[in-house]
Amino acid sequence: MSSLRVVLVCHGATRATRSAGFPLDEPVLPSAITGAGPGFGHVDSALRGPTLRCLQTAEALGLDAEPDERLRDLDHGDWSGRALDEVAAADPAGMARWLTDPESAPHGGESLAELARRVGGWLDDRSPAAARTVAVTHPAVVRAAIGHALGAGPAAFWRVDVAPLSRTTLRGGPGRWTLRWIVRGTG
Repeated sequence: MSSLRVVLVCHGATRATRSAGFPLDEPVLPSAITGAGPGFGHVDSALRGPTLRCLQTAEALGLDAEPDERLRDLDHGDWSGRALDEVAAADPAGMARWLTDPESAPHGGESLAELARRVGGWLDDRSPAAARTVAVTHPAVVRAAIGHALGAGPAAFWRVDVAPLSRTTLRGGPGRWTLRWIVRGTG
């Protein structure tokens, strides 16, 4: 049984990541990806989330990455484009539900449990033909993938910190993923 390698690269820093906000489709900060450099070795498949920040990060890394809808960010619904503090003040009960119940989506978007199922399905669908995959994506997607790999599911979501430009390497295959290493980004 062959082992697959998936390297998840978190996109470069944006205004929302720097200010603890719920992002829209925003660009990376001008200085956020300078000198990001490639350094992936042989890559069979380069993928990215469909947002501008993933495209810009992939290009800065020298990757000709194809957009993959399952690598999109968590849909924050009505909270998109707003600051975390603003949402917490306006909807404290909704924020509390969102932080404690993975099935909850008080913002009208996607729940953490739905995100975990989407990302777990994407991870388990990796093809042996793409034994070495690099995917530029969002912090929420990386958190969900780590939770899936460790068998912790969405309950682990808030226990993982994902920095801009960090690289998370998973090895294995469907139902047998292992967290190989995390290289902290510069973000």
